[in-house]
Amino acid sequence: MVAATKTRPSPVFYAAIVAIFVGGAGILGYMASRAKVAAAPKKVDPALLAATKAEGYILGNPTAPVQITEFGDFECPQCALFAAVTEPDVRRRLVDSGLVALRYLDYPLTQIHGNTMAASHAAACANAQGKFWEMHDRLFNGQLEWNTQATSDPRKPLAGYAKEMGLDMPKWEGCYDSQQFVLNIEANRAEGDRRRVNGTPTFYINDRMMTGNLTYDALRKEVDAVIADVKKNEAKNKGKPS
Repeated sequence: MVAATKTRPSPVFYAAIVAIFVGGAGILGYMASRAKVAAAPKKVDPALLAATKAEGYILGNPTAPVQITEFGDFECPQCALFAAVTEPDVRRRLVDSGLVALRYLDYPLTQIHGNTMAASHAAACANAQGKFWEMHDRLFNGQLEWNTQATSDPRKPLAGYAKEMGLDMPKWEGCYDSQQFVLNIEANRAEGDRRRVNGTPTFYINDRMMTGNLTYDALRKEVDAVIADVKKNEAKNKGKPS
């Protein structure tokens, strides 16, 4: 009976182990560096936040009889669907007529959308140069290019949109990198919390709350109901003695 002999691993084996270890460490280091690419959220002073009014971004006549307020998240797929399918009709048939004003307030769901705050900053900085709605449309149209599934560094595609629009890039970049409008964004979100928003998109047609991706017909029905209420109240007030 021949005794089994122990064989020692060859130098090639050790070299392979070292290569795997070094390569794995390199991959982990690369992944860690990518995780750090996106700017860390800027801390907000609660006292300053409390003193900051939620204004959002308005399209149309600010004194229109019907005010539609959307609490939205730029990384929300249902918000993107509303922006692509329903909102063009709302703008053309309701806002352009002077009947409705449309207001967008950020409600970033940061717990599930890692790049949504970056998009809100991109839009706020575009607004500083008078192009919020252009950036709003571009963000939703290009959502799959910059969302959390697409990249851990949304700055590059967002800056590309700003450049496409002809924005002053040094100003936009300085605004974006400094998170200049973080208080305004957080004030919009706080207003949503105050109104008990718990998902996006959420709409208020004057005081009537509606949730989810609305069709034009559903939205128009609520607008007509609000107008009927406004006219009824006006008639009632006319009948009161002055």
